[in-house]
Formats: sequence, C-alpha cells, structure tokens
Amino acid sequence: MEKRPFRIATSLDDVIKAYLVRAIVFMEEQRVAYAEEIDEFEHSALHILGEIEGEPFAAGRIRFLGEYAKLERIAVRKEYRGRGLGHDLVNYMMQVAREKGFRKFKMHAQAHLSDFYGVHGFRTKGDIFQEANIDHYLMVYEEE
Repeated sequence: MEKRPFRIATSLDDVIKAYLVRAIVFMEEQRVAYAEEIDEFEHSALHILGEIEGEPFAAGRIRFLGEYAKLERIAVRKEYRGRGLGHDLVNYMMQVAREKGFRKFKMHAQAHLSDFYGVHGFRTKGDIFQEANIDHYLMVYEEE
C-alpha cells in the first residue's frame, strides 16, 4: 500500500514545498495571481504538507478563527489526483484541528468541489461568490 504522509510544516523547507504545490495548482493551473494566492495570513496559519518519497504533492493551511478552524489553500498536484489523497488531506487537516480542540470547521470551497467536501460533512451556506475569479461557496461543518 502506498504511504500517504501528511505532516504539519515545521521547517522552512516544508513551508517552501507547500508553497510550491500551491503555486503549481493555483497559480499555474488555475491562473490565480500571486497577490491573491499569497496573503497576510501566511505567517499566522498552520501549513500542512503532503509528500511521497521526497516529492511534495499536496498542501493546505489551517487558520484558527474564534470557535472555527478554517481549512484553506487545499491543493493536490494534478498527477496525484484520483487516488483518494485529497480526501486523506482533508481528513488529516480536520484531525489536526480536532487535536487542538476544534469541533467546528469552515472553508471557502471552489463551487465545483462542493460535493467533494460534502463527503466530509461540509454543507454550503449562502450564495455563490467570487474569490480569485473562481466561483466559491462558504461551507461549514459542525460536530455534535
């Protein structure tokens, strides 16, 4: 079975790898401008890295906002998609937040991924909106 390692980015090297995954997916593939992809929350967010045999393939970040853990910048490189790694990444991010005491989660999900996040218990709230010229929904999950 293929190893699916995710970890909290704890070194500059880890953070650089996470940024590279995001640059490939969001800036190159989805044409998001650097000024929109990299923001003022980079230094206060908890960054997550996925790596297989030294190759970074996934990234995400978590911000802790009041009673919510906000999952953001969730990205899996194209050649690693279709293997369940995206779901593994979301599960890992939620587990990290749970270990910090969070039971409520939110995200700004790209609209075409609302069913993907729905598998994890997220539900859309409100109307569709634009972020980085991409349709998004606010999605929320609150554990009982």
